Amino acid sequence: MAIALAELGSISERRTFQLISGTRNLPPFLVDNPGLNSGLMIPQYTAASIASQNKQLATPASVDSIVSSNGQEDHVSMGANAATKALRVLENVERILAIELLTGAQAIAYRRPFQSSPFIESFLTAYRGEVPFVKEDRILHYDIEKTIAFLNSFDIESDLLMLT
Repeated sequence: MAIALAELGSISERRTFQLISGTRNLPPFLVDNPGLNSGLMIPQYTAASIASQNKQLATPASVDSIVSSNGQEDHVSMGANAATKALRVLENVERILAIELLTGAQAIAYRRPFQSSPFIESFLTAYRGEVPFVKEDRILHYDIEKTIAFLNSFDIESDLLMLT
C-alpha cells in the first residue's frame, strides 16, 4: 500500500510542478510579478520533499528483520512497522494532494474567463470560500492546512448533490 500511495504522491507532485513551471501559458509560480513574489514555488518544494520521503518510507518493512524471543523467532514479519509507515505515507500524500488542489485552483483562476464543468466550478467556489487566491506572497502553510481540512470535510455524495 505504501508503494502505491508513494507513486500517487509522486504523480501529484509532478502535476503541481507542471503548473508552476511557467509553461502551459501560465505565469511562473502562478503569481503576478514572479521574482518579486515566489507564489506557489515553496509549496511545490514541500510536495517534492514529501514525495521523496514517501519513496524512502515505501521500502518494504519485510527487508529488515531481527531475531527475537531468544532466537525462537528468527524471521519477524514487521507488519506493525509496515502499517505505521503506510499511515505516514498516507498522511504525506494527503498533504501533497492538498498542495495540488491549492495549485490547481490557482491555475484555473489564471484561465478566466474560461469555465470548467459546473461541478468543478461549484467545488472551486466552495474551496475559495475557505482558501483565497494567492495575489502576493504570504505564509502558505495555513492555506495548505485549510485545504486539508476542506478536503477532509468534503462529503462527495452529499456535497456533489448540493454542488450540481
